[in-house]
Amino acid sequence: MGAGSWGTTIAALASHNVHTMLWSRRVELADEINSLHTNSAYLGTTVLPDTLQASSDLQTALEQADVVAMAVPSQGFRDVANEVSKYVRAGVPVVSLSKGLEQGTFLRMSEVIQQIMPSNPVAVLSGPNLAKEILAGQPAASVIACIDESVARELLEIFSRPTFRLYTNPDVIGCEIGGVVKNVVAIASGISQGFGFGENSKATLVTRGLAEMSRLGVALGAQSATFSGLAGMGDVMATCASMHSRNTQVGVRLGKGEKIDDIVASMNMVAEGVKSSSSVVELAHHYSIEMPICEQVAAVCAGKVSAADALRALMSRQSKSEFD
Repeated sequence: MGAGSWGTTIAALASHNVHTMLWSRRVELADEINSLHTNSAYLGTTVLPDTLQASSDLQTALEQADVVAMAVPSQGFRDVANEVSKYVRAGVPVVSLSKGLEQGTFLRMSEVIQQIMPSNPVAVLSGPNLAKEILAGQPAASVIACIDESVARELLEIFSRPTFRLYTNPDVIGCEIGGVVKNVVAIASGISQGFGFGENSKATLVTRGLAEMSRLGVALGAQSATFSGLAGMGDVMATCASMHSRNTQVGVRLGKGEKIDDIVASMNMVAEGVKSSSSVVELAHHYSIEMPICEQVAAVCAGKVSAADALRALMSRQSKSEFD
């Protein structure tokens, strides 16, 4: 469900193993995938497998589905999930590929699925997932998070490829919080890069961002070890190191002085961290968790402070133990 860069990539991987249908909201994009085997809007001239089929009709895409993967931005996730629930059979696993929190409710995407489709097993696929690299066949690994190990193993067989290695992990909360917070950290890392700062600054932001991620995740019931794995450290490292990351691109442009509204308006894909930053901060406040980097990113994304002022606020914080 969702023919953006990541949804198309996962569908392409699965199409080598099982019959796969990709749902696109736009008729013309579905037609392009079927006739030309490209998704030029999101993946340029990359050629997709002939075995991948697409449809803009939700019922057609879902009526025979044995597994549903949701690759919809978090702020439109509930609307699409409501429509999906009309056609998906009970017991069919639903996999979230989205890394965000729902505004207002602060729910993770797996929680949204559980609310709407309580009779369907829920899983999450997360990790260092730069779509173009994975689609090009460069070696990569990710995690299938599901509390049911047997479901996780079945999903692993569907989405694995010789160059895309998957691991199972029962910590759904940790894997989702890792994916959400890393987008916010990537904006902070991008801002540092936009300022022209070097690797010391980026390493500092990434390391302290991981500490914030872990604090929030553990407070929500996650396992701390998850944040040292692919869905935590691995995802942060890939996202913050790459200009293919939309969140890093946003941060770089903020660091160079552009306005957030202008940046968002110019992008044809969603940078989840822009919207999720405020939700992450509000969730952290609810659990009395300090997340100073995320707080400053949220303030910048809301237009409340400049990127330069946010940096000054972070650097002027009182020193304390690294492990407090």
